[in-house]
Amino acid sequence: MYDDLNTNIPHTLMKYSDSAFKDGCEIFPTRQDVQEYLVRYARDVRHLVKFSTQVTNITLRQDQQQRDQWGVRTKDLLTGQETQETYDAVVVASGHYSTPYIPDSIENISEFNAAYPGLISHSKLYRNAETYRGKKVVIVGNGPSGLDITRQIQRVSQRLLLSVRTKTPPEMLEHIGKVEEIGQIKRFLLEDRAIEFYSDTSDNSGTIIEKDIDAVLFCTGYLYTFPFLSLSPPLVTDGRKVRGLAKHFLHVAHPTLAFPGLPIKVIPFPLAESQAAVFSRLWSGRLPLPSRETLEAWERADEEAATPGKYHVFPKGADGRYINEIRGWVTRDTRKPPDGDGSGSVGKEPPYWDAEMLWERSIYAEAKMQFEKTGRKAKTLEELGFRYEPTEKEVTAPEDVEKTDPHLDVAG
Repeated sequence: MYDDLNTNIPHTLMKYSDSAFKDGCEIFPTRQDVQEYLVRYARDVRHLVKFSTQVTNITLRQDQQQRDQWGVRTKDLLTGQETQETYDAVVVASGHYSTPYIPDSIENISEFNAAYPGLISHSKLYRNAETYRGKKVVIVGNGPSGLDITRQIQRVSQRLLLSVRTKTPPEMLEHIGKVEEIGQIKRFLLEDRAIEFYSDTSDNSGTIIEKDIDAVLFCTGYLYTFPFLSLSPPLVTDGRKVRGLAKHFLHVAHPTLAFPGLPIKVIPFPLAESQAAVFSRLWSGRLPLPSRETLEAWERADEEAATPGKYHVFPKGADGRYINEIRGWVTRDTRKPPDGDGSGSVGKEPPYWDAEMLWERSIYAEAKMQFEKTGRKAKTLEELGFRYEPTEKEVTAPEDVEKTDPHLDVAG
């Protein structure tokens, strides 16, 4: 994470359902506030966490009753000692911000990188703008990170070019400052440290060449990778999709394997919380496992609903629909604990987004822009001019969020 980072989601929306952020923090909290929140939230299970430990391999096995089990090999990064253990279920919660994506199909990019080592970088490595002071900088991509980093670098750079596939909404550019938006990169030119761009985002009919480029920063996202997971067929082939999952998290053929938090353009904490409510109940016998046919049907439905090449990218507001559908499933089908379970608990209650939460999901991007304009000090949405007042036209269902402008969605 970079130094000057506030979330693009208000903490009242991004929090887990049973734990609020500390009093007094900004409505869009700093990265330090988020880290403190997560450490505090995890204190009840901290004793179960093995730090400085790398999972090097996960292999599918069967026990004597032909039930799935998982062999997990780990390495202690301090001592080098390797350990092999067997588990009944595995949650792969390693996230999807580890393997940066830089399009290698751009003409001459490899040759340019070899000729000018270190000139091309990715937002994963960005820490602060000082590296770019007085330089001619190209930023590729206008997603949330791309625009936030653009805002920071334009203050100190000599000139900044923002290369995009689709134009950035004017209201999102307004608070960034002096930036020149240009089309996609056509090719890199070794002579004069130059780049040829398409001059417009609407078509590729014209180009423009910019010379003496000092830095190129790709803010182009990440790929899904699980190098430690040995499964056939492989779950990931091109880095764009994790295959064989129902509801984007539960493995269809081996439902003791789960991948919470894969979707993009969502509010991640409550979405992963809802997924965890499902697989924890499934594996403890509190929620019946749907049939293989049902899981396959869910996977097909997700495939049919997805935009080509963007399988895990949710449209605006779809996270609210997903969270509430999961809540309905869990609430409807959870049964009493099995005999012999003295806990008497049916499990942690999954989140539910009511009308106010859905309203907050529909306006938070505009609120973030106002937060930036007013100095990044506001503690509440109301301070920014956003107050929830139930009306006849209020946002009452996920479908209402989906109808709002998708270009103003800055969820991660």
